[in-house]
Amino acid sequence: MSMSKKNPHILAIPWPASGHILPMIDVVHQLAIRGITITFALTPKNLYYLNPLVSLHDKTTIQTLVLPFPSHPSLPAGSENMQDVTQDYFLYMLEALSQLHHPIIQWFKSHPSPPVAILADAMNTTWTHPLSSALGIKTIAFLSSNQYIASTIWSNYKEMKREFFKGEMLHNTIESWGLVLTSFSELHTKSFDAFKAIAKHDRVWDVSPLVPVQAGSERGGPAAMPSHEVFAWLDSSPMDKSVVYVGFGSEITLNKQQMEALGDALEKSGVRFIWAVKKPRKGVESESGDQSVVPNGFEDRVAGRGLVIKGWVPQSMILKHRAVGSYLCHLGWGSLFDGLMGGVLLLTWPMQCDQFMNKQLIVDELGAAIPVCEGLGTIPDSVKLAQILADSLHLNRPERIQWMKIRDKALNAAQQGGSSYKALDDLATQISNLTR
Repeated sequence: MSMSKKNPHILAIPWPASGHILPMIDVVHQLAIRGITITFALTPKNLYYLNPLVSLHDKTTIQTLVLPFPSHPSLPAGSENMQDVTQDYFLYMLEALSQLHHPIIQWFKSHPSPPVAILADAMNTTWTHPLSSALGIKTIAFLSSNQYIASTIWSNYKEMKREFFKGEMLHNTIESWGLVLTSFSELHTKSFDAFKAIAKHDRVWDVSPLVPVQAGSERGGPAAMPSHEVFAWLDSSPMDKSVVYVGFGSEITLNKQQMEALGDALEKSGVRFIWAVKKPRKGVESESGDQSVVPNGFEDRVAGRGLVIKGWVPQSMILKHRAVGSYLCHLGWGSLFDGLMGGVLLLTWPMQCDQFMNKQLIVDELGAAIPVCEGLGTIPDSVKLAQILADSLHLNRPERIQWMKIRDKALNAAQQGGSSYKALDDLATQISNLTR
């Protein structure tokens, strides 16, 4: 789409983690289709995420603002993404990013057609909300989460003010002019209505599911194994829904004892599987022992039946393959949604942050997934886990049936005339009506 001078312009500032950058890119793509011009602010090592988005749009529609990553004494050298570190470094990452305040102001002042709003990840609102105020423009907070979590957290945020940055971040987010959630209102209508009531306005948009900007194997980074090899292996599966996929996102690594227990369970289960193993972080100490060490001899013992991939994988495409039936995951929202769109049953092992509330929603509230265990340092019982893995491939499980009903609602929401489709239309219209 070519840009006209009347196209409204916004600045997008993501949180540097795959589970936050990728859904923001998908939203930005939809806004660009609807006539919005977007400048995407990133640091150099995260710029590659934008390659597919930039390739789909005119250079005047999608622009980039590449800013040097500010140094921080407590961050390992070269770290610009949360997948490079653990959650223990969260505050240091936030403090480093907040130093982008002044460079962005300088960019804004020199721009011939500066943005009318900042689409800022909620993690960044401690500094992006004051930035918007200083520039005299609006903040649209971006939450890569769902309304169940949002309504639960913001109902109690005043009690959280003493917990390091949370009070300030939560206050700035709910005070934003608009709020974007990567969910669909029908997932939990009561919570969606409750969150709008907390926000005290109707500028709350549930916009998912979204068509990924890039459906290929390079989405989020180069694949550790050529995609044709992965899908050739899956194609060789004799039955549909006969493979278990195991993966814990871009930020979590398992310690030696957890890897041994999981490997033992996969071996005992007898199921066909793909195990995505995150590479250990360099220069980051782990209190829980060696990270991501595949048990000695494991790959030889499961050869033909199991595929171990060490590094980045085309997860969403794997989960959509007809051979995959279930998914052992940490319940990060992006991974959970990949499982929903793939139509695979979730086996839940929440480990940190909002993952526990996702478990409350999907397992306890909706009865649409199978619990395995909980906790970042938990070591699962390999015998019990092996049985869960084997049983998860049964097609008549009530949790699978319930999950498919929820999937149908999600797909309907994304169709033209559906709730999420209309929410994107309204978001674009509201932005178009903004003037500085």
